Amino acid sequence: MRLPLGILSGMGFIGAGAIVRRDNFVVGVTTAATMWFVTVVGLCFGGGQIALGVAGSAIGMVILEGLKPLELRIKQDRRGTFLIVVDPSGPSEVDICESLKLSGLKLLSCAFAYIPERQTTELTCDLRWKAVKYESKIPEAIHALARRPGVVKVAWTPQVK
Repeated sequence: MRLPLGILSGMGFIGAGAIVRRDNFVVGVTTAATMWFVTVVGLCFGGGQIALGVAGSAIGMVILEGLKPLELRIKQDRRGTFLIVVDPSGPSEVDICESLKLSGLKLLSCAFAYIPERQTTELTCDLRWKAVKYESKIPEAIHALARRPGVVKVAWTPQVK
């Protein structure tokens, strides 16, 4: 039996269209692989290879369902924005950045603003850290900084994919 390579290459292009990159995140790889796999299984059934199609379908289902719990436990890059406002008695910019780094949070960028009328300093940091996919707890470093003397305001905004 001759394989219709045009169908396979066409599905490869369609599958490639399912893969999307957003910043440093790549999504759709499993969808693309599943589309290609289903095409091959369909060709097996269409070519009269029923046993091969059934075996391939069973293997595919076991792999897709069996690896789902593993995927949920793998730590992924997460991002968030942290805003802290401190008065003159509060922690310095260096202290804040060191506290964040020591807790495993990576600083991507920091913006600084001084408000003379209130004599407060505002620091806005874009952070990245590793966590499981659906973990939504606030990092402990954020709580620790909020409890420090001289801290006027703290805001935490995680980015949702």
